[in-house]
Amino acid sequence: MKKNIIILSLAALSLTGCGVMKNYNRDKVAQPIETENLYGDALSGDSLGLGDLKWRELFTDPTLQALIERVLEQNTNIKNADLAVQQVEHALTASKMAFAPSISLTANGSVSKMWDPYERSNYSNQPSTKPYNIGMTIGWQQVNLLQLRNAKKGAEMNREQARAAKQAVQASLVSTTATMYYTLAQLDAQLNLMEQTKANWAEYLKMQQLLMDAGQANAAAVASIEATYWSICQSVVTIKDNIRILENQMSTLLNEPSAKISRTSLASFQQPAIVTTGAPVSILSRRPDVRIAEMTLASAFYDVNQAKSAFYPSLSLSAAGTFTNGSQANINPGAFIGQALAALAQPIFMNGRLVATLKISKAQMEIAANDFTNAVISAGNEVNTAMLKVRSAEELREMIDKQVEAQETAYNATKKLFAGSSANYLNVITAHNNLIQAQMTQISNRMEAISATVELYLALGGGAE
Repeated sequence: MKKNIIILSLAALSLTGCGVMKNYNRDKVAQPIETENLYGDALSGDSLGLGDLKWRELFTDPTLQALIERVLEQNTNIKNADLAVQQVEHALTASKMAFAPSISLTANGSVSKMWDPYERSNYSNQPSTKPYNIGMTIGWQQVNLLQLRNAKKGAEMNREQARAAKQAVQASLVSTTATMYYTLAQLDAQLNLMEQTKANWAEYLKMQQLLMDAGQANAAAVASIEATYWSICQSVVTIKDNIRILENQMSTLLNEPSAKISRTSLASFQQPAIVTTGAPVSILSRRPDVRIAEMTLASAFYDVNQAKSAFYPSLSLSAAGTFTNGSQANINPGAFIGQALAALAQPIFMNGRLVATLKISKAQMEIAANDFTNAVISAGNEVNTAMLKVRSAEELREMIDKQVEAQETAYNATKKLFAGSSANYLNVITAHNNLIQAQMTQISNRMEAISATVELYLALGGGAE
């Protein structure tokens, strides 16, 4: 009879629960997204793109690679993200173990003897009794296999969310470290140019002071040159302070006390030859934020299935075995007593709670579907913006390089004129200032190209696997 109950229970679950045993399918759950123009007018294709590169392939400077390795090993955020992954993996293990029966072992015993204050033989000679019980219970209590299955699937989605969140932290740390590193290189180059400018204006100021002493220059002109000189000195101090501040920020990222950060130059960055962004769906689906949004949607899908599962029967199974000598029959020596129980419970009316829970879970799934669609579209727009910046930096680069070349020619020609007494030193200083400004623009353009490439790399998933 008990065997028949179990078979009927499982048959009822299989027949009524087939609708909530389906796995998540993006095409059937999420809103349709037009992928052909997802990147707008940015380049795209089915071949390998920037989003397929790992960070070591993008950042080839050995000094930077070593710095990124230290950040990924020591940063507190990445450690916490790894612990978060471990937490959800333990939760997934717990949800899987919910399918296993619970097993408990019990043991108890006692000793009793009659004591007669009058020492009557028929009472005092009674032997002591030593009843004991050793039992084991195995069972599933109120098990709804459909709910357990969907709870396990939801836990799997939570694990994928945690892994994507860790990838997001890693991608952010890699891009932040690279950006800081090359910003320091940019400040080094700017400081070098400002030091040259400071030295030139110091020489110019000294020359004008000598001319004023000889009566060939007035105090107003000298004071104006001196003011410019001190302004340049302020810029030098400001750049040095910015370098130290950025090094402190980098040390915080490394989770280390403040220290000087070793670095090379902007020229160490080699622009990757790959300019295609890759196939939209295959790349953007690997972006951590898009993946988190999709796993949230998948988790909401299984929450709906779990809410539906609550309408189906719950099964309780238990079996117990006891070895005892202390039953009512006073069994001695001991004997085994076995018991088995099966029960099936079908919800009929739960004060509207089950229906309300199902409606809430469906609304949450619709919200998650909207968020996923928005995440994909926003990601595509970010790729378009980053690609635009890369193109713009590359187009400006040739123009700025030609400008620097022209300013160098003008500066050298002016120095020759000054040597031949055909021009005064102010013309030389002016030409040199123009050259310095063009070189500053050139440095900024190099940094913009690097930042745009890093931004595009991050927009395409940051090398997510």
